[in-house]
Amino acid sequence: MYLNLKFEEYFLTTIFIFNIKFIKQMKSVFLKRMAFVVIAALTMSLPAMAQKKGDMAVGANLLYGTTSVFSNPGIGAKFLYNVTDPIRLSGEFDYFLPKKIYGASISMWDFSAYGHYLFSVADKIVVYPEVGLGALGTPGTEVYGVKIKGATDFVISLGGGVDYALSQNLTLNAGLRYKTESGGWFNILVGIAYKF
Repeated sequence: MYLNLKFEEYFLTTIFIFNIKFIKQMKSVFLKRMAFVVIAALTMSLPAMAQKKGDMAVGANLLYGTTSVFSNPGIGAKFLYNVTDPIRLSGEFDYFLPKKIYGASISMWDFSAYGHYLFSVADKIVVYPEVGLGALGTPGTEVYGVKIKGATDFVISLGGGVDYALSQNLTLNAGLRYKTESGGWFNILVGIAYKF
């Protein structure tokens, strides 16, 4: 009787603990699903964008690009065009300032086109994911008297950003991009755009 009682206690305790763990897991799955439904409903209910189809803007960026080898500050120019209310295209040219690496002065340039899907999250704030295609290059240089040819790589960009309307025609923005250049190339940027 003593052994059976211990076994029964052990068995019941094990089942009780298993049920508590199972209930906790179910709660977390339920909460995860509820959070997904709430976020999806909020996202779909947001107005697509305060900008309208056909809106155009020009602007400038200050950038900081970094790889595993080196990091450079840069400047850029951009043209923005709303294809539809929530879809915007952006053409940009960025120049990363020269930096001395292993005796060579290395600079980079980036010419890319991006697509943005705009979500208005507040009266003056818009967030967007972005995807882009472009070319990233380095001009030729000389290292200790040896000439090195420039190189150009095709890149795919993934990122996102946020726009803040300073006025009806002036917008401040910030963003982060990852470019698929060998080893990866991250850009952090802040910019301003004038809508006309």
